[in-house]
Amino acid sequence: MSAPVEISLACGDYDIVRPLLDGTVVPEGIRLTMLTRMDSATRHWRFLRNREFDMAELSASSYLAAHDRGWQVAAIPVFLHRRFRHGFVYVNTASGIRSPADLIGKRVGTKAFLTTATLWLRGMLEHDYGVPHRSIDWVAELDDDVPFDPPPGLRLSRLPADRSLEDLLLSGEIAACLHSDLIAPIQQEDPRVGLLFADPKAAATRWYRDRGIFPIMHVMGIRPEIVAAHPWVPRSMFEAFEEARRIAMARAVNPRRAPLAFWREAWEEERALLGPDPWEYGLGAANRHNLQTLIGYAAEQGIIRSAPEVETLFVDLSEGPRRGGRMRV
Repeated sequence: MSAPVEISLACGDYDIVRPLLDGTVVPEGIRLTMLTRMDSATRHWRFLRNREFDMAELSASSYLAAHDRGWQVAAIPVFLHRRFRHGFVYVNTASGIRSPADLIGKRVGTKAFLTTATLWLRGMLEHDYGVPHRSIDWVAELDDDVPFDPPPGLRLSRLPADRSLEDLLLSGEIAACLHSDLIAPIQQEDPRVGLLFADPKAAATRWYRDRGIFPIMHVMGIRPEIVAAHPWVPRSMFEAFEEARRIAMARAVNPRRAPLAFWREAWEEERALLGPDPWEYGLGAANRHNLQTLIGYAAEQGIIRSAPEVETLFVDLSEGPRRGGRMRV
């Protein structure tokens, strides 16, 4: 018997990958080494710039930029992280910003320009709330996973290493901030910082009903050398991710698993809005629409030079018509 292929995988410590972590699910022919302690920004940088892992959960926008520039990176359509973003636009409460239109002409912070969360937010603000991304003076805290030169008409500056977006927001040096995480002033309930959308859940619900998008944040990156040496590895890993997700979702249905009084009601409310499988992998119609929208935003904002077809972004996992695990042998 041949030895399993050794694969290193960097990703978040999510319930939907826990069966891979604890060994409940073992990818066929593969021995995994999983690294889950890195924050997202560090993981994306180390995969794209340093090529430290065979596979990694990866910022979708950074992947689009890397693919556009011909970097040696590939992906499979596994989307471990999705999130609605209306609750991640923060404002200085003394800035006078009361609606999205009030952002026009203001100085606004962003964690990094290529961050997928802020790409979604800039596209959403432009197309759904009438706030052109070129109408804002952008201030980025981090450099980008893929080097990015602002196109003509885009005003973008970067903070020195000793300053943070939270500091500038609290002091009023920026009027607002688009971020991928809950920032410290919000967690500490600092009255100097508030949300642009007072009820982000209601705003996200309306947006979803209009757009039909539960935003994809991350794709699953894989080094092309692995695909070339072991063409079966992408399919084996895809099936393992699917099985891990199936197990996690089956556990989540049981309200006894979570220490929350209204867990089941929240589950039913979410499924009524998003449908029976909002975390699906693969390139079905919903995910294709999701990715095409993100690609359009990236092209519009100068992150990529041309909009690729969705299929060209991912390793081909097809097994041929009427083939696969559901067919009789």
